[in-house]
Amino acid sequence: MQNHIYWKFFKGYVLFCLIGFLFIAIVGTKITYQHLESDAISSMYQVAFQISSSYSNPSSDFIRQGEDPQELLAYVKAVLPLSEYSIWILDPDGNILYRSSERAFLTRPIPTEFDPTDSESGYSLIGDFYHMFEEETISVFAPLTRDFQTDAYILLHLPTSVVFSEADRQQVVSYQMFAFLLVLALVLLIFMTLTVYRPLRKIIRAADEYASGNLLYEAKVDSHDEMERLSDTLAYMARKLHDTTEDQHKFVANVSHDFRSPLTSIKGYIGAMADGTIPQEMFPRYFHIVLDETNRLTKLTQSLLTLNTYDSRSTYLDLREFDIHQTIKQVLATFEGRCIEKHISFDLIYPSRELYVSADLDKIQQVLYNLVDNAIKFSNPDSSIRIETYVSHDKVYLSIKDEGVGIPAASIGKIWDRFYKTDLSRGRDRKGTGLGLSIVKEIISAHNEQIDVISTEGAGTKFIFTLPHVSR
Repeated sequence: MQNHIYWKFFKGYVLFCLIGFLFIAIVGTKITYQHLESDAISSMYQVAFQISSSYSNPSSDFIRQGEDPQELLAYVKAVLPLSEYSIWILDPDGNILYRSSERAFLTRPIPTEFDPTDSESGYSLIGDFYHMFEEETISVFAPLTRDFQTDAYILLHLPTSVVFSEADRQQVVSYQMFAFLLVLALVLLIFMTLTVYRPLRKIIRAADEYASGNLLYEAKVDSHDEMERLSDTLAYMARKLHDTTEDQHKFVANVSHDFRSPLTSIKGYIGAMADGTIPQEMFPRYFHIVLDETNRLTKLTQSLLTLNTYDSRSTYLDLREFDIHQTIKQVLATFEGRCIEKHISFDLIYPSRELYVSADLDKIQQVLYNLVDNAIKFSNPDSSIRIETYVSHDKVYLSIKDEGVGIPAASIGKIWDRFYKTDLSRGRDRKGTGLGLSIVKEIISAHNEQIDVISTEGAGTKFIFTLPHVSR
């Protein structure tokens, strides 16, 4: 059986109940009794000390015991008219002269073994008071002195059962308070179950579904706290994994398609040349076709390796400062033949003769090459391509705009996907790999810069990206 967190909460609650009950029943009872016993002794001593102080006062109306002991009894009864204590008066030798159960002084004193030095605290004893009581009793005494002579001792007795009764009454209150706390703890446990455990179970169920491959499973957690955030994060992660899986399937399908087409052509032409279907005098023509398809495979393989480098998140950028205008001219020079063939011209709009940026020169040259290559590829004959640079907020903005076929609105968000080709590009670009713009996006992102596209179908396309500006 799995040890669910709910059962841990429940076991903790039961353990809290048990420990709390034992603590109140054992420790609480002992502490309460000790406290009440201490209070009782203190109260009894205050009464005894009050009587002793009054007796010792020189201005007191008391007559010495030997002359009229009834005077002392009258005062004691006046001070303690409704006392809960048992009151004794002993002579200096420990003989009982008076007990509150009697109406007057005893005609014959009762001897005891009382010794005032027996008390550890100096004024109280706990026990049966020298076997004079059948139950345990708290006894507190004080001397009655006058003119530095002890005439008698006043003793107050209180059965410990009275203290135990009061302790039991207070313990009942403690148990009631503890029961109230248990109810609160139970309410808290129920609250934790509703707000923590149930959402957590939903999240665990969702995690199990995601682990089993059901990445579209939705766990509804409406707690407006970290639990809901965790659920939403897991759901977002699952959707991203689902999208990644779909992209991988598309990636494999596109790779298979783009590799299969040239391989099929190469195999077909070589087979036809080998079995004599293609006459020998046509070999040079088909050799060039096979070479073109081989170059296409080489380019596709190199592009995949390049993208894999960026995917590894370990792209090394050889940052340097260079003139972006000079770099543009160098890239445009490689397209001179194609531009002459299609009668395409370039309009260069620069804010200054030189414009320096900080970037990886080789990779930015690749970005420019891919974007210009795309612009030429999709431009109409006898058109121009506009390349413009300008500076804003320490950034160099570089745009490349053609007057070609444009990109359909439905395809704008997909042009950065690997192997993606619009229907228009598939008709015009049979040698393309569909990886050029993906590489461009990865290079610009590696520089922590931005790239965007603006296109109108039939009117042309404009790519804009940024690079860090270097002032000189």
